[in-house]
Amino acid sequence: MAADRRLVIENCAIATVDAHDTEYPSGHVVVAGNRIESLGAGRAPDNLENVDRRIDATGHLVTPGLVNTHHHYYQWITRGLATDHNLFDWLVALYPTWARIDEPMVRAAAEGSLAMMARGGVTTAMDHHYVFPKGSGDLSGAIIGAAREMGVRFTLARGSMDRSEKDGGLPPDFAVETLDGALAATEETVGQHHDASFDAMTQVAVAPCSPFSVSTELLRQGAELARRLGVRLHTHGSETVEEEQFCKELFGMGPTDYFESTGWLGEDVWMAHCVHMNDSDIAAFARTRTGVAHCPSSNARLAAGIARVPDMLAAGVPVGLGVDGTASNESGELHTELRNALLINRLGAHREAALNARQALRLGTYGGAQVLGRSAEIGSLEPGKLADLVLWKLDTLAHASIADPVTALVFGAAAPVTASFVNGRQIVEDNRLLTADEDAIARSTRAEARRLAEIAGRS
Repeated sequence: MAADRRLVIENCAIATVDAHDTEYPSGHVVVAGNRIESLGAGRAPDNLENVDRRIDATGHLVTPGLVNTHHHYYQWITRGLATDHNLFDWLVALYPTWARIDEPMVRAAAEGSLAMMARGGVTTAMDHHYVFPKGSGDLSGAIIGAAREMGVRFTLARGSMDRSEKDGGLPPDFAVETLDGALAATEETVGQHHDASFDAMTQVAVAPCSPFSVSTELLRQGAELARRLGVRLHTHGSETVEEEQFCKELFGMGPTDYFESTGWLGEDVWMAHCVHMNDSDIAAFARTRTGVAHCPSSNARLAAGIARVPDMLAAGVPVGLGVDGTASNESGELHTELRNALLINRLGAHREAALNARQALRLGTYGGAQVLGRSAEIGSLEPGKLADLVLWKLDTLAHASIADPVTALVFGAAAPVTASFVNGRQIVEDNRLLTADEDAIARSTRAEARRLAEIAGRS
């Protein structure tokens, strides 16, 4: 939409998720170009000029678009495998298959992952891709191309692994890169694809995979590279008890102390999971403003445990939500993580006081924007911010008898998305993608999953 053209959405409940949690039982949003121009209670002014479209959003809740902070798209074509394993056993079972991926597989898997998220209210997505078999093609370009065509705002966390089985790690020897090769390829990806502008649609982060799949030198030099290039840093941290034992045996310290020793704590860093954090770990994350991607469904699927999200938030740690790879969260949806984050955290020490509906919505929107370093641009509905927003339909059988719309969205069944806008452009209408053919994606992902199974000897 041209900068001087306007979209008006009105007669809707609005949860802005701004610093004051401002809400309007019935209000309006005015979008000009790719920015939110104004919003407030009641109908929009009648004298607005250059209005291309007015949407009567009666029966809807408008929120910021959801922000996914951790994912592995390639796993879309290995869903439903190793369903009764803990993390380490699951990785050992699946790495030999993952090591056979190629560019067409990764492109199809990225399309499947992005489509599922986008049609469910995600407007900013990310992918932590760290498996780069030799001769597999341009995997980073395939993922970024899929996100661009889908119309979703996107961060590629360019991952890497250089600690294989022969070094005491988990990946097969043929599934890792060399230290120098990983660093050079990561720098090349940043140079080709990272956009640092306010309304960037594609950004890149430096993302060695995990303490048990990368060398200390790759972590240390990766952090130096990211800071030299001015991009963010991402990795897995403190996901399981076994990881903590691994770090203590190999490095003589727990994961958080190890990360700090390699330069991996800071306001430009976010880590996935952080399930097994003691008080001093949480204090270190709070002191350094290191972010966390909370992945409740994946943590439950792999029996990893319950992250101490209420304690992290109380300490001032930035926390967002993540789907995680669909080999450990087969639904591939982020909007269900709002509910699961709330429910699973209530099983922890804080019980019913752990999280409420508005805190869960904040995790999935503004919290995610913080973690990705984009809270000035997205994550809340405020004048001047980018027009990434979602209209959730709450007047059907599934939600109509719940008076509070935010409670309906978080506690209720997955709500239909009537419209989703990214950068002012509509990408979803009536729960269907406008930017891609969902049926064609379903066929291609099924075909690529079968091809991978045949190559890996699973069929």
